[in-house]
Amino acid sequence: MLTFTDAATQKIVKLLEAQDRQGLFLRIAVKGRGPGGFQYSMGFVGPEDREPSDVTFDAGPFRVLMDAESAPNLKGVKVDFIDELNMSGFKLENPNALWSDPLAVAVQRVLDDHVNPAIASHGGYVTLLEVKDNVAYVRMGGGCQGCGMVDVTLKQGIETMIKEAVPQVVSVVDTTDHAAGENPYYEAAEGGRSPLA
Repeated sequence: MLTFTDAATQKIVKLLEAQDRQGLFLRIAVKGRGPGGFQYSMGFVGPEDREPSDVTFDAGPFRVLMDAESAPNLKGVKVDFIDELNMSGFKLENPNALWSDPLAVAVQRVLDDHVNPAIASHGGYVTLLEVKDNVAYVRMGGGCQGCGMVDVTLKQGIETMIKEAVPQVVSVVDTTDHAAGENPYYEAAEGGRSPLA
């Protein structure tokens, strides 16, 4: 299923030993999809956190848990640990396609090629969560989270672009918690406007 490089295995074992947590599982999950690909979470959990539907496998000196929904998207993933001057941390190389649904693939392409480059100048980005019943569910982050112009950006920019390029999509729903984040309820300067309006 997953493979771990020697560097990743050694780092995980050291973390377990340093925290005196031998016997815990390493839980790996896909938490979303973003401009850079899949987004992951990794952490140690006890046996009491194991769900009946979890996929479990032995990685040698530790055991790995994956929820049933994440498991297909983690098939063939190589986990490495990078420790360099400018970067340190786990790196997951995933050979799987970001989306299997053609409608989601088309919406993701619009986000990657048009929406995210346009709102990047304002420090924002949009993540596609899923496309269900011809509705695209998105989450906004960075400068878009809590921005005073978010409704304009969504309806007059993002939704318009997606519906023009992918006519099967009937609406776009923003699932973002705009009260959270570093800059909630940012007020645009007078005369300010959405980067997509």
